[in-house]
Amino acid sequence: MSRTAIVAGNWKMNLDRAKARELTAAIAARRGEAAAVELVLCPPALYAETVGTALAAAKSDVALGGQNMHDKASGAFTGEVAPPMLVDLGCRYVILGHSERRTLFGETDAIVNAKTKAALAAGLTPIVCVGETLEEREGNRTEAVVTTQVNGSLAGLSPADVEKIVIAYEPVWAIGTGKVATPQQAQEVHALIRRLLAELSSPAVAAKVRLQYGGSVKPDNAADLAAQPDIDGALVGGASLKADDFLGIAKAFA
Repeated sequence: MSRTAIVAGNWKMNLDRAKARELTAAIAARRGEAAAVELVLCPPALYAETVGTALAAAKSDVALGGQNMHDKASGAFTGEVAPPMLVDLGCRYVILGHSERRTLFGETDAIVNAKTKAALAAGLTPIVCVGETLEEREGNRTEAVVTTQVNGSLAGLSPADVEKIVIAYEPVWAIGTGKVATPQQAQEVHALIRRLLAELSSPAVAAKVRLQYGGSVKPDNAADLAAQPDIDGALVGGASLKADDFLGIAKAFA
């Protein structure tokens, strides 16, 4: 099954408004270098409008995404961002359950599940993140951890909803550490995720879902990852803050 590769840049809590505008313009101007790949930019929520405006000005088809959101559409949730707010700013994607949200802010599979359902209801495409820690990897618990996260985060979704999501496998031990799972290690977990999706929906649906790898992805290791049959793109952290690096990764998946 042919799946359109998707490479998303998670800018995390970085850049200022001017630099966000500059980076967006640089990526939009060179969009043609990875024309066959879907590109997504996920800036800090405060800069979503700035990035969206820059993409519109460039008449670019690069998509805008959020880094997180609440599962409620409105209410007394100081400091939170609602799904309709992201939609109002032109976001089409939202990252959910990133390991930093899970480990630093205590997000559980149940919380990620509620957010996933809310994103789908709002018309957003969730990029649902799963992945094990170094301790879990060394304890041979990768399969158990990822299975629990996938099943918990996607619990209660219909096959039609499963088909709409993107899943990012991000081994926590490889995020921002310079370490990267070998292509074979990454492929093994991606294949596991696709099997789990088939159980949750059907093999036909699972074959359509795009799976990203995240964790110290760089232009020099992207091609080996892209060559794996179940890796359909990348969720890029630090390397997404430089147009050359981000586009270099995207070209590897073209």
